[in-house]
Amino acid sequence: MGPGRNPHPSTPTHPSIGRRDAMSRAQSAHAVDIEKAPPPRQQAVLVFLGLMLAMLLGTLDTQIVATAMPTISGDLGGLEQFAWVSTAYLLTFSVTTPLYGKLGDLLGRKRVFVFAIVVFLIGSALCGAAGSMTQLIVFRAVQGVGGGGLTVSIFAILGDLFSPREGARYQSYATATFAVSAVSGPLLGGLITDHLGWRWVFFVNMPVGAIALLMVAVFLPPPGRRGTPRVDYAGIVTLGGAVSCLVLLTNWAGTAYAWGSAVIVGLAVAVLALGLLWFAAERRAAEPVVPLRMFTSSTFTISNAVAFVGGFISIGALNYLALYLQMVTGTSPQNAGLLMLPMTAGMLLATMATGHYMAATGQYKWFPAASMAVSAVALYLLSTMTAGTGFAAASAFMAVLGLGAGLSQQVTVVASQSAVEVRDIGAATATVTFARMLGTSLGASVFGAILNHGLAGRTVELGEGASISPEAVRRMTEAARDAYTSAYADSLSTVFLTALPLTLVGLVCALFLKKLPLRAGGGPGGGR
Repeated sequence: MGPGRNPHPSTPTHPSIGRRDAMSRAQSAHAVDIEKAPPPRQQAVLVFLGLMLAMLLGTLDTQIVATAMPTISGDLGGLEQFAWVSTAYLLTFSVTTPLYGKLGDLLGRKRVFVFAIVVFLIGSALCGAAGSMTQLIVFRAVQGVGGGGLTVSIFAILGDLFSPREGARYQSYATATFAVSAVSGPLLGGLITDHLGWRWVFFVNMPVGAIALLMVAVFLPPPGRRGTPRVDYAGIVTLGGAVSCLVLLTNWAGTAYAWGSAVIVGLAVAVLALGLLWFAAERRAAEPVVPLRMFTSSTFTISNAVAFVGGFISIGALNYLALYLQMVTGTSPQNAGLLMLPMTAGMLLATMATGHYMAATGQYKWFPAASMAVSAVALYLLSTMTAGTGFAAASAFMAVLGLGAGLSQQVTVVASQSAVEVRDIGAATATVTFARMLGTSLGASVFGAILNHGLAGRTVELGEGASISPEAVRRMTEAARDAYTSAYADSLSTVFLTALPLTLVGLVCALFLKKLPLRAGGGPGGGR
């Protein structure tokens, strides 16, 4: 058991909050569960190691599959369905993320985690055996159902095992695992595809997932006995519909359909209508899938805003930095992954430093603001890159971006968990995870639209614009290649400059965080 950890997590630390919670539990037949005490330290560490394997499993998968997709589509055919392989995964991942958080609060984190990883492994096995692109798309959707639960359950279980203050250190390890896998994924994907075949991109999940499942299933104690939960069916349906339309909008806008097309406008209207219906349903629900009471905490609300901006910038920029290295400098995907290691190093350094500092002091106020400020500097530096920028300078700029991302990535999760009541830890974790994922998805869409517009507006007669492959660029004549890479670098410069204003908005939001310490024990949050 961690230092300062309250052995009864459902027992509040503040007397007035305790009386209110006690009355609420007495009056409600669908009371939240009575959790068991956290496991002993050694047992908790073993659970943590299993969770890190699961984190590695989920985060590596997306990057490895993206690298292998050209080979997969060449083998299975159906190139016109190429985009749907990733869209199907992202769609089910996004829809289920908020639901898993609440289900963990109601049914127990262990049950939800076991279900999620089993579904993920079944989906992986089916994807590896797929005989057509249509089958692969369906099986990737199954995999996404499990993937959404993995991410949320991992951080929520960490919130149960450790107090927010102690857990800051462990959350930093989880974020570091994510950072390493995000950059090493393309390298591993290329190696697996070249030497074992693309089907092993999915089959490799099986042994890793089995070990993670075994460790968590054996060492994580089951939840205490719970009352009968009231399922928020209206909230689930309306939120799922709104998220589905939002994911399709952010993936299709500016690529498959023009921003002003009937499809995109219709999706935007559907998002707004379903969002309003969801809000009305949540106000009446006994156990809302996303409890609106969490947003009465300014810490929780600001953490979600910073997570959204961080996702928009960091992962969106990461994708386009890979494009810069391959399209402008002509390096291979594997070498591009190696050249982006400074970004990973920056993220790891910032993540580990902030995690240990928060664990030692309980303070986190200035990290999100510093994250936004450093990210703004990084975006400006990246906007100065041209076709003649050397690898050393580009890597240094990426390292600055990594520092900016690492200063807030786990802070937003830890601060959110500390700001809400223990019964809402799962929902809070899912909400901030979804906010970051939404920022990532929207950032990729907006960056893509800006890049395409920039290329289309330039006098480069290459016809295919942003859709041309790196191999095709390398086969061009020297004059045509120089013209194209210059146009591409200039367009990417516009992409990074366009993200600057949003970063400044995130900085302003972060400055309003209250200077409150992280909770050192169990019970409702004091970080209001």
